[in-house]
Amino acid sequence: MSYHPEANAPHGGELINRVASAAQRELFLTKADFLPRVELDERAVSDLEMIAIGGFSPLTGFMNQADYNRVVTEMRLANNIVWSIPITLSVTPVVADRLEIGNLVRLDNPSGQFIGVLELTEKYAYDKQREAVNVYRTDDPKHPGVQVVYNQGSINLAGDIWLLQRDSHPHFPSYQIDPAAAREMFRNKGWKTIVGFQTRNPIHRAHEYIQKCALETVDGLFLHPLVGATKEDDIAADVRMRCYEILLEHYYPLDRVILAINPAAMRYAGPREAIFHALVRKNYGCTHFIVGRDHAGVGDYYGTYDAQYIFDEFAPEELGIVPMKFEHAFYCTRTKQMATTKTSPSRPEERVHLSGTKVREMLRRGELPPPEFSRPEVAAELTRAMQISPVLV
Repeated sequence: MSYHPEANAPHGGELINRVASAAQRELFLTKADFLPRVELDERAVSDLEMIAIGGFSPLTGFMNQADYNRVVTEMRLANNIVWSIPITLSVTPVVADRLEIGNLVRLDNPSGQFIGVLELTEKYAYDKQREAVNVYRTDDPKHPGVQVVYNQGSINLAGDIWLLQRDSHPHFPSYQIDPAAAREMFRNKGWKTIVGFQTRNPIHRAHEYIQKCALETVDGLFLHPLVGATKEDDIAADVRMRCYEILLEHYYPLDRVILAINPAAMRYAGPREAIFHALVRKNYGCTHFIVGRDHAGVGDYYGTYDAQYIFDEFAPEELGIVPMKFEHAFYCTRTKQMATTKTSPSRPEERVHLSGTKVREMLRRGELPPPEFSRPEVAAELTRAMQISPVLV
């Protein structure tokens, strides 16, 4: 029997809010010139934001050593709540040595702006290779997630955080919908069951098919593309967002879909990141989450459906969100429709599906992907973006 969450409760039971009030912000600003500084990279800025707005509930800050160790080895926090990805602030020993436990630390973005405060409670060393092997299932430095771990500092700083203010997103302000706001939107629409969809790529016909299959059984779709840090060769966020807008305008029932940005950074951790993505969408108010082929994968580091199998390692009530598992979808030339091997009698040569690499090669040549793979309006937008800047696609 499948588990059906009733109350859409946030992970851990409470939606965290670590965005400083106006009074807190003014107090922190008066101390700005006297606090030791730590400069955050793009991923740490995303993590700071996601903690503050409740996207990473129940986390209230960067992980301490007890939480870190259990997450790396057992996919649980020290209090036994399921959590699959370490959320840490890593610095060099030189930086760590000048910080005192019990004091505040000023957190700056890469431009030097004062954006957050860390209440420093702990400094600890960690084993990078151990984290890589456990979290990413490889210690290959060519893996983009492992590469980040190997390149970051060797000391983790732990403690609760405050985000000084919540600014409008510079590129997608109308789609900046935080967990509390998303939950309110779902309530206003009368949605009791909501399926979340994670993507870092433009939606093609296979994505559209599995989303609409899911929509047949729930009240609404929360289309939640990731716009934080990704690999250099991933399609640019502004191009992806235009593709989503075009697709929704022409091919979806608008009253049953909400498009919002996910400011988190991509880890490419495959199975573990599938759990992580599901828990984040649970915090946004989703009751269901789509897990497709090679979710959050990269290269050939993970098995095709490993990201689905990992959900079976947890009791449904521990996750509190229902995974909707889909096989690889394709256009079936025999039945003349989108399908999977579960619904199609076709042979491999009767299935139209293209890799992302092949699609990029076609676009660079000025060729449109076939309509069986991509809606023509979306293909045209991708081609236009490619002609403007070949590195975008």
